[in-house]
Amino acid sequence: MSEIRLFVTTTEERAAAVLDVMSRVFGEEDFAIATMEIDEKRDIWEASVYMLAEEEADIRARLEEALQADFTDLAIGREVLPQIDWIAKSLEGLAPVRAGSFVVHGSHDRDKVKTGEIAIEIDAGQAFGTGHHGTTAGCLEMLASVARTRAIRSVLDLGTGSGVLAIAARKLLHVPVLATDIDPIATRVATENARRNGVVSGLTFATAPGFHSTAFSAGGPFDLIVANILARPLMKMAPELVANLAPGGSVILSGILAEQRWKVLAAYNGQRLKHERTIWRNGWVTIHLAK
Repeated sequence: MSEIRLFVTTTEERAAAVLDVMSRVFGEEDFAIATMEIDEKRDIWEASVYMLAEEEADIRARLEEALQADFTDLAIGREVLPQIDWIAKSLEGLAPVRAGSFVVHGSHDRDKVKTGEIAIEIDAGQAFGTGHHGTTAGCLEMLASVARTRAIRSVLDLGTGSGVLAIAARKLLHVPVLATDIDPIATRVATENARRNGVVSGLTFATAPGFHSTAFSAGGPFDLIVANILARPLMKMAPELVANLAPGGSVILSGILAEQRWKVLAAYNGQRLKHERTIWRNGWVTIHLAK
């Protein structure tokens, strides 16, 4: 079945604001949203939501309603996406990404890994997370930073996607890591990525739509929880997430637009977590909190 992209074209600042609106409307559902630079010199950006063709009418109506308050001047464009591997296409020519002690690279760039770097090889796949997005890179940098200052005996990677953060945690810390995702395709791809990176033990992948899964009780509580998702789901799950955190534990949160930072902090401050540090990357933030 064809996939549809609905989008608006505007400036970088307004595209980020539209993405915030999209995250409020679609953030708790299985719809991909994104911003993309079209013309750097002219400051032209697009904010998009992706869906199957059969879902288009409903999503368009909801998007039109959501944009009525502040973006009535923006027309909604439509694109029918060809049946090609868009993730593979998007990764063509991308250089290795370095964050903290990590370098994330494709198989064609193995020779670019430097001595002392922790290499994570991620090629095009069906799950999100190649290290090139500001949220993934921010989590990698924060992971390296937290590992230097805190004792960590167990890790949970919530919403693992490609598995890059779980693989990074296992390679860096050599402690048990549980990585979960609501999407069974993601957990399958992540498992394959772990094997490709030589991680064959100490890392468990599980498809888990919520904290009621026995995987959490079996592996927790956790000294470190990493969740690179979206702001609204992160706020909603704050009580359950913190309930799975060990005493003195740390939380790394991302998938958060800069303007959403205070809302997320408020949700976790309400669970008695203390803000330790924020990393800012390309309009996105990664937050470290601790008990």
